[in-house]
Amino acid sequence: MHLGTQVPARDDDDYRVMAQLGIRHVCADPPGNPHDWTLDTLLHFRDRIGGFGLSLDMVQLPLSSRPIEQQHSPDILSAGPDRDRQIDSICRLIERLAEAGIPAAKYNLNIIGIPRTPLESSRGGAMSEAFRWEKADHDAPPTLAGILPEEENWARIDYFLERVVPVAESNRVRLACHPHDPYTPPGYRGVTRVLGTVEGMKRFVLMRESPYHGLNFCQGTVGEMLDDPRREVGDVIRWFGERKKIFNVHFRNIRGGKLSFMETFPEDGDMDMWESLKIYGETGYEHMIMPDHVPTISGRDPRDTAFAFCYGYITGLLQALGRLDSKAD
Repeated sequence: MHLGTQVPARDDDDYRVMAQLGIRHVCADPPGNPHDWTLDTLLHFRDRIGGFGLSLDMVQLPLSSRPIEQQHSPDILSAGPDRDRQIDSICRLIERLAEAGIPAAKYNLNIIGIPRTPLESSRGGAMSEAFRWEKADHDAPPTLAGILPEEENWARIDYFLERVVPVAESNRVRLACHPHDPYTPPGYRGVTRVLGTVEGMKRFVLMRESPYHGLNFCQGTVGEMLDDPRREVGDVIRWFGERKKIFNVHFRNIRGGKLSFMETFPEDGDMDMWESLKIYGETGYEHMIMPDHVPTISGRDPRDTAFAFCYGYITGLLQALGRLDSKAD
């Protein structure tokens, strides 16, 4: 279990700063459309990252958290005419990841993106993302996927998994799917977000069972689907952790819960992140612990300052748990 990051580097100095802050493991992407990444592209990028003392542990497949209209592979969940071609392309990409020595890939099965309501003021005037169902547009129209019945949604997900999971297993590349952020009531914008509940996540990981089929376990998103995140989240972590279905952790906290929450810094929310980290350790989790979102703060470099705070917080918890990587030479 070790500190990681997925924050995009703006230049080489950002990679140097990551290493200086104690990060050794990253999720990062070469430029361009992932469908177009060649083996040489991946090798060059891996070696470039490695030059800063960083290990490229994970990349993003061409299935992101954006609304389906902005996706590189929209036909997979819309069952469009290019569905098989896009799935085949992802299968070939998984094979190239294995050749390049990149052990994992994250992805989303997202149709409506990440709904949020207006930013809200948090600690010291920082501005935080929030979602209040009473403020959401309940009449927002469906996406290009149209009205999608729940079981048809599952069928399309299974069609994808049936093709890609055997390729991942034969190439020993872990596929980590992010749950739906946030939970929304069934039928919102024409879909039921089947990965927006704990039961849906359980059904998902048990489909096409494989040690290479699991989750990009976003603790903030999981909290968003619970009535009482502080009380409930530990059992959720334990269920997936004991089954070795957690391949990456987004270590984010919130205040609130299902249908009404605000994102926070890790120590400023309702979930006990120290207790959570102990459960990850108890279940044998051995991959990255990383921040995903941070509140927007003031100053000359608000993004990286806020993330640096999170890196230090995670490092302190890992050290207290006795799970911090040994010091660099």
